[in-house]
Amino acid sequence: MRRELLSPYHFALSLLGAILYRHPSRKIAVIGVTGTKGKTTVVELINAGLEEAGKRTAMLSSIRRKVGDESGPNSGNSMPGRFAIQKFLSDAVKAKCNYALIEVTSEGVVQHRHRNIEYDAGVFINLHPEHIESHGSFEKYRKAKMDFFGYIGKHSRKSQRYFFINQDDEHARFFAEAAKNGRKIMFGKSALKSNMAGEFNKWNLGAAEAVLKTLGVSVPVIENAFTKFAGVPGRMEYVLRKPFEVVVDYAHTPESLEQVYQSLKSQIPNPKPQTNQKSEIENSNLICVLGSASGGRDKWKRPKLGEIASRYCREIILTDEDPYDENPSQILADIEFGIPNVKIPITNVHKILNRKEAIKKAISLAKSGDTVIITGKGSEKSIHVARGKKIPWSDKATVMEILAGKDL
Repeated sequence: MRRELLSPYHFALSLLGAILYRHPSRKIAVIGVTGTKGKTTVVELINAGLEEAGKRTAMLSSIRRKVGDESGPNSGNSMPGRFAIQKFLSDAVKAKCNYALIEVTSEGVVQHRHRNIEYDAGVFINLHPEHIESHGSFEKYRKAKMDFFGYIGKHSRKSQRYFFINQDDEHARFFAEAAKNGRKIMFGKSALKSNMAGEFNKWNLGAAEAVLKTLGVSVPVIENAFTKFAGVPGRMEYVLRKPFEVVVDYAHTPESLEQVYQSLKSQIPNPKPQTNQKSEIENSNLICVLGSASGGRDKWKRPKLGEIASRYCREIILTDEDPYDENPSQILADIEFGIPNVKIPITNVHKILNRKEAIKKAISLAKSGDTVIITGKGSEKSIHVARGKKIPWSDKATVMEILAGKDL
């Protein structure tokens, strides 16, 4: 009921913001990117390609707000509400930017933050279960994403509208049906060179490549941008390479977690043969630090995260992520419930609530050739705890602090 009551309120805010800033989206090309995972990476890749082509860009992602030559961290939501997006677009117009790139979230769509913006293009990357408790069902979550495409086709006043759809995603047909009154462009994995690790990133590169080609950027320029692209902070970010690796990643859904583990496992040079064919962790070089967010969200995924870790990791360190008001020990117990004893000895599962101590434990267990993978937080700058409090935090900075005191 509360969501329904707030809906007209959020709708009014989006309209007032557009009026206050004199509909800035009518004066600049706007591209919105949606999907469960990869939005930030795709937005950054498109930005890199456009800049390589000499265009001025503005970008609003989960980690930063960029307008022309000025860039800073995004301290709010991935898709901010109230008047923030309209102000961002207004600033982009004043800075004489050619393009504005925006992450479009399902919560943002439900709260009408996508409205009263004249989009030139929408990009759909992928869809996996997430925010189920918030939306009520997976179907409602999918509908929120699809409504973004529907809005562009029905309400955008731009003369040319484009819909970019990942043809390899199982939900592609739903988005193709929602994409009306515009040109549909299907994309798959990119074959262009890049320095990005992970098979899953080939679809992120494919999305950016499709958009950039449509905007007239040549393939050599796109490939040059991709090879220069250093990646997104907290997304498969290597903090240490030798004598063992330490990687920080934002993965927080079962699908993204498994993709990260698969990617790291595939990079093992000359992996030892599995002595136990029933177990994927025999001779594994992966040591994971794993948690799960709370706040009443996505409790269903906790045992799945544990089960996935048990199939890929030699050592599992369960720890705090964002407990909010829930009992942190219960969150860890829910994850541990998914770890079958037949797959991994219980002695290889460590429960350490203090996240710094958990990371320290993982690093202490690492030997030459191992990989410590820390997931869940990525580049986030705080941990959400009880009574709405935030504790300043950085996985990367914590790793660097621990490594500074370790004789490697």
